[in-house]
Amino acid sequence: MTVNVTETYSPEETYELGVKIGQTCKPGQVFTLIGDLGVGKTVFTQGVAKGLEIDEPVNSPTFTILQEYTRGRLPFYHFDVYRIGDVEEMDEIGYEDCFYGQGICLVEWANLIEEILPEHYYKIVIEKDLEKGFDYRKITIEEIGGPL
Repeated sequence: MTVNVTETYSPEETYELGVKIGQTCKPGQVFTLIGDLGVGKTVFTQGVAKGLEIDEPVNSPTFTILQEYTRGRLPFYHFDVYRIGDVEEMDEIGYEDCFYGQGICLVEWANLIEEILPEHYYKIVIEKDLEKGFDYRKITIEEIGGPL
């Protein structure tokens, strides 16, 4: 199990970390994104999309659960499961095709659907610490389940 901790001090640095991850993504990777409201999950996700060479606007799919982007280096499936009522709703949107396909998945609020996550994924936790500054973020990336 690999754990990487990065500290960022501005939204731009958080975005750039996302870009670096997007540039190194491989088909079939799943990333979960955990953090409070307003912590920078969307900024980070926009960086990942840029790293995947996706030029269209990327916003949190809060009301649709899934937003698909297919015009980049790899297909990008951005889930926001904050409003999901039951894990069975994930079946209805065909999550398995995304989780086990040839694209990249990023799942916000993934702690709400842990029981259906694949055996291997990357858990990303973004945390604030106001004592270190308003824009400070501690971003922990943990590989769960061993290498693909």
